[in-house]
Amino acid sequence: MDPPFDVWNLSSSLLSLWINRFYIYLGIAFGISLWICFQVAIKKQLFIFKAKNSQEKSVPKATQDLTTNGYLSLQKKQIFVSGVKIFYGSQTGTAKGFAAILGKAVSSLDLPVEVINLKDFDPDDHLIEEISSQNICAFLVATYTDGRPPESAEWFCRWLEDAASDFRFGRNYLKGVRYAVFGLGNSAYQSHFNKVGKRVDKWLWMLGARRVLARGEGDCDVVRSKHGSIEADFMAWKAKFIARLQVLRKGEDKSCGGHCKRGKCDSRLQDSEEQEQEQEPEPEPGPACRDGPWPADTQEEEACESSGEEELGPGDHPSLNAVVDVEDLGKIMNHVKKEKREKDRQEEKTGLSRNPGESDGGEGRAMITPALREALTKQGYQLIGSHSGVKLCRWTKSMLRGRGGCYKHTFYGIESHRCMETTPSLACANKCVFCWRHHTNPVGTEWRWKMDQPEMILKEAIENHQNMIKQFKGVPGVQAARLEEGMKVKHCALSLVGEPIMYPEINRFLQLLHHCKISSFLVTNAQFPEEIRNLKPVTQLYVSVDASTKDSLKKIDRPLFKDFWQRFLDSLKALAAKRQRTVYRLTLVKSWNVDELQAYAELVSLGNPDFIEVKGVTYCGESSASSLTMANVPWHEEVIRFVRELVDLIPDYEIACEHEHSNCLLIAHKKFKIDGEWWTWIDYNRFQELIQEYEDSGGSRSFCAENYMARTPHWALFGASERGFDPKDTRHQRKSRSKNIAGC
Repeated sequence: MDPPFDVWNLSSSLLSLWINRFYIYLGIAFGISLWICFQVAIKKQLFIFKAKNSQEKSVPKATQDLTTNGYLSLQKKQIFVSGVKIFYGSQTGTAKGFAAILGKAVSSLDLPVEVINLKDFDPDDHLIEEISSQNICAFLVATYTDGRPPESAEWFCRWLEDAASDFRFGRNYLKGVRYAVFGLGNSAYQSHFNKVGKRVDKWLWMLGARRVLARGEGDCDVVRSKHGSIEADFMAWKAKFIARLQVLRKGEDKSCGGHCKRGKCDSRLQDSEEQEQEQEPEPEPGPACRDGPWPADTQEEEACESSGEEELGPGDHPSLNAVVDVEDLGKIMNHVKKEKREKDRQEEKTGLSRNPGESDGGEGRAMITPALREALTKQGYQLIGSHSGVKLCRWTKSMLRGRGGCYKHTFYGIESHRCMETTPSLACANKCVFCWRHHTNPVGTEWRWKMDQPEMILKEAIENHQNMIKQFKGVPGVQAARLEEGMKVKHCALSLVGEPIMYPEINRFLQLLHHCKISSFLVTNAQFPEEIRNLKPVTQLYVSVDASTKDSLKKIDRPLFKDFWQRFLDSLKALAAKRQRTVYRLTLVKSWNVDELQAYAELVSLGNPDFIEVKGVTYCGESSASSLTMANVPWHEEVIRFVRELVDLIPDYEIACEHEHSNCLLIAHKKFKIDGEWWTWIDYNRFQELIQEYEDSGGSRSFCAENYMARTPHWALFGASERGFDPKDTRHQRKSRSKNIAGC
């Protein structure tokens, strides 16, 4: 019997669906796809709407009023000037008043403005913040007595000068900062007229900042004032500044006015002219005015490898005369350097025409030539007599501000803020590839110069050091207690420059230091073995071991002696005979001397030092006298790896301490590890007692290194979380746009 019709109808429908199932699936998939696309479109529109509302809330009302149909134009979205910061340094209040007037004028443009007293501004912490702030920085600075800045601006000017000539900052450190300078002065004092304003302008430019307006100069002398008074001078400059500000707000970037070519600001031309003007002799304004720069020109330019505690620091600005320092080296006015060298050659010829070692007066000629004296003075040295100098280490500055001490503080307990860095001899017998002076200093294999008395050298060294410490009174962050302590010198690092042991009266100089209760840290380059043998006890005696083979030593140190290798070995043997603390200083130069581990181990057995300092070389900038580059600077981890491998070859030694910031580690003899604790620090009071007994006995009552050792604190040990930083201080990480340089 046939099935009912409705059954056939249902079966036909199902069969039809089954046959056409592919098209059904396709339709369903298409529908789902449309639904998903619709949901995505809705969510995207919602996201844009929310983002637009958020952006509108963040835009100032003044800008919102300029919108059209609710959408900001591209031009209005971009802010070219976000505000103006006005910095002033004033002694009598004039600059302060001008700053207030300028602030009101800027406010009238509906721009945020901030007026800042330079006394309350720490450039080390905050100046770099202006790189990305889109602010315009205006500096109103007065020139005070003898070309000095006012007290409120002394620290700012000193820091700026240091940074401008410190290679670690680089020429792009303040790239992105836009600035203008107005100086206040009195042209009656021609030799110092607006000197501070000129220098601030120049130093900012040297650090990569961009001048947006030619420097203005206000003159208190109504007769010589360009506009009849200093107030009129300022108002004229202010009008230009406001006009320039309006141009910058629109995003236009035309010339700043004055010394410009083809629409671009040629700042270098202005700086070159200023440098030439500074070199020209100027009439003295009177007996109250001194020659040369203000005392704050005595910046430090921490030597790269001449001294560990210095770590290379600022010298003077790279002016036309700055030819002898690493920080200014190389890239500024090369033709002037050639002229200087030619001048020195002429002086050398003049000296050689006389009898050797004699001058017109029958005594040796001065070690420091006039050209060298001029350059060193500009770079912050306080020169003493004819062959000595003293300088302020940057670690001294750091510890005065509670920002940590040098590696000698970590390794040996030196109080960095009480350490005087000096030398009785600026001359050297080597021309090392990492020399931070790039070989423009005097050189020689024997003393052939006029000799100053050690009493005079020490007296003036302490006085000059104290004067430099005094300049930090009122500097932001300087601790009053440490400033007071810093006036009492407790340590002397005879490692500033040159070869101190060449000085014929070095033993008398050391005696004078000890009589003043000042500890002595003397560094020698291992070319004077006889002088090492004859040297009286020092707190700690260093020998620089820059290489471990004859060929590599010749390549790195480039010594003047023909028998340099034998002298080197004899110096290490002489060191082994010393009973007081002795140190090898190893400077690692990647690709030059880091693969000589076995040879280094043999040298250690020859001199048997108490300690071995291993430090990565510090790159000191380009020089025609050296092929050293950044590629030769080892990373801190590479130094650690070298030290570990070296210790494996010298079983009597272990790694004791680390100072990460200096890229330096200390290897100590196991005799300084007592009951599992390291005693690398120095008991300075005990040393003074022992050296006094030695002197009183005529040298018969000797003593050894173990007699004045002290326990090393935990934070100074290798492996500690502090990595050599004293927890009593506050670590300060300098913000830097330049590439990191190991060992600095």
